Amino acid sequence: MTQPPANDPQPNPPLEPLTRMQVLAAMGVTAVVLLLISKIWLYFDSAGLLPLRLSLQDGLLGVGLGLAITLASGVVYRLWPAYRHSADTYLTMVLQPLQWPDLIWLGLLPGLSEELLFRGVMLPAIGLNALGIAVSAASFGVLHLSSLQQWTYVVWATAIGLVLAIGAVLTGNLLVPIVAHTVTNLVSSVVWKLRQQRTPA
Repeated sequence: MTQPPANDPQPNPPLEPLTRMQVLAAMGVTAVVLLLISKIWLYFDSAGLLPLRLSLQDGLLGVGLGLAITLASGVVYRLWPAYRHSADTYLTMVLQPLQWPDLIWLGLLPGLSEELLFRGVMLPAIGLNALGIAVSAASFGVLHLSSLQQWTYVVWATAIGLVLAIGAVLTGNLLVPIVAHTVTNLVSSVVWKLRQQRTPA
C-alpha cells in the first residue's frame, strides 16, 4: 500500500462547486424540512407561534434592519480577512451557479422558512428572553456551517441571528425578522453578483 505524499499542497481542499439545479434543489429541500420541523414542533408545544401581523411600520422596520445588517456585513467583510475568505468561499459555492431571477428564491425561501423555525417557533418555545435569543441565534448560526473551515461565517450568521431575534422580541411581530432576512439575502446576493461582473476574469 502506497503512502500519501508527506507534503500535501492543499491540506484544506476547496468545497466542490455546485450546479444551478443542485443549489435550487438544496434551497427547496431545506425550506420544506424546516417548515415540517416547525409544524411538528408546534403540534407538540403549547407555546405557539410568534404572531405574524401585517404592519407597514414593522415592515419598514424590517427593511431598515435588513439594510443595516447588509451594511454591517460589508464593514466586517473589509475588516476581517478570515471572514472575507469564508464568505467568498460560501457565496461562490451558492451564488455563482445562480441566475438573476433565482435570487428572488434565495431571498424568500430562507427568509420565510428559517424565520418561521428559529424566530417563529423556537424563540417563543424557549422563551422571549436572553436564553431564547441566544439559543435560537446559535442554532441559526450552526445551520450555516458547510465545513469546519467556514467557522467565521457561522460566527457572523450567529450575530445576525441575535439581531433578528432581538427585533422579533422587541416588536412581538415575526414580520420584522422575515422582512429583514429577505432583504439581507436579496441585497447581499445582488451586490455580490454585480461585484463579480465588474471583476476582470
